[in-house]
Amino acid sequence: MLIKLFVSLAIYIGLLITILSSIEPSSSSDANSAVLDTQGNKVQSGVEYYVRPAITDDVGGYVTLIDRVCNNGSCPLCIGQQNVVGASRFSMKFTPFIEGESVVRENRDFKAVFKALTLCVQSTEWKVGDQESVKRLIVACDGGDDQGLLKGFFRIEKGNLGIYYFVWCPLEVCRNCRLNCSYVGSFTDENGNRILALGANSTLPLIFEKVNDVSS
Repeated sequence: MLIKLFVSLAIYIGLLITILSSIEPSSSSDANSAVLDTQGNKVQSGVEYYVRPAITDDVGGYVTLIDRVCNNGSCPLCIGQQNVVGASRFSMKFTPFIEGESVVRENRDFKAVFKALTLCVQSTEWKVGDQESVKRLIVACDGGDDQGLLKGFFRIEKGNLGIYYFVWCPLEVCRNCRLNCSYVGSFTDENGNRILALGANSTLPLIFEKVNDVSS
């Protein structure tokens, strides 16, 4: 009788181990969940979106291109926020670093590019630009060399209540690099422009609006 009990117990433990081993931990998938837009749909690669602050105020609107003297000239254009109602807003597209990925995922590297025509010869692709005081400006220009490649990839990190943050931390592009990862924040310059930068005093909580879902 005792032998049968031990045999039954051994079988039960074996089945339990098999079941538990077949369950994948949820943390691995949650860390790279798809970024969601304002309608609760997945943000897709190659689709146009407007990006705006999750918390509105009287000086910062949609993320856009700013004609500001930086990098010793008017080009490349800086990336910032609308300062007045009715100012131009531009849509942007995201391209994941992982080839063939159809959606933008949290904590994964991607490129961002505005859909806009400008007088600058550079593209409208996001890139970490020059140092200004303790900040690194976010500008619109080509990726360029290998160092430029690192500067041209960003990530999206999720905060509370469906709010997202841009982060510069391209660890998929360069897995062995020692990077000084930083959130993309905003600051107001001497001319009243709201400019995006790394090392800014305040981080910038953002949400994504699919262009076709937003009335003009």
